[in-house]
This record gives sequence, structure tokens and C-alpha cells, in this order.
Amino acid sequence: MRGIRGAVTVSENSKSAICEATKELLLAIVRENEISPEDIISIIFSATPDLNAAFPAEAARQLGWLTVPLLCTTEIPVPGALEKCIRVLVHAYTSRKQEEVRHVYLREAVRLRPDLVSKDHSESG
Repeated sequence: MRGIRGAVTVSENSKSAICEATKELLLAIVRENEISPEDIISIIFSATPDLNAAFPAEAARQLGWLTVPLLCTTEIPVPGALEKCIRVLVHAYTSRKQEEVRHVYLREAVRLRPDLVSKDHSESG
């Protein structure tokens, strides 16, 4: 079992923007780590306080991930922190070693962990 981190930013506080970005992030995590929804134990989502138009977990349900336990919370409002950001912590079964796990940061969220961003995602917009 491993924890897989990821984050994405949205352009506006709307249900469609939140769900679209969250689906993009979840699908990238699954693809990059070669896991399936059946491998996922649970997902914790956090959103910055400026995002309240929808629960990010709704995006997982829209993908058909109906039996995965999901939890949403609000990110700590640290002054100067990246705004309009959704973060995830995916717990999943995988045979990958810790250093082989691919954490996914998209859009402006690449600034959060540039040390973990793959070249594939560094140009995501």
C-alpha cells in the first residue's frame, strides 16, 4: 500500500471547474501509477477556502468510483499559499516501491512540489 499525492488548481470557484480539474487529476494519478479504481483504498481531498462551489469528491463519483471511501476537508488558510487549489492523498494498493510512486501536480500546482513534477506534467495548463 502506498500514498500518492497530487494537486491541481482551478480558474474559478464553480462546480464545473472543480469537478473537471479533479477528474483530470484523478485520471492522471491512476494512469501514471498504473492502478485501477479497484486498487484505491481511500482518497482524502482538500480544497483551499476559496473553493466551496462543490465537493471535489463529487468528481470521483462522476467517474463511477462509487465504492471508494472519500473524504473532503478544507486546506489550512496559510497567508500567501496557492489559491484555488485542490489537493489529494490517494491510498492505494501497488507493488511500486516508495521512490517509484508518481505524484501528480497539474496547472499552477506544479509550484507546490517542483521536485516531484515529471516532465510530462510540467507543461500542463
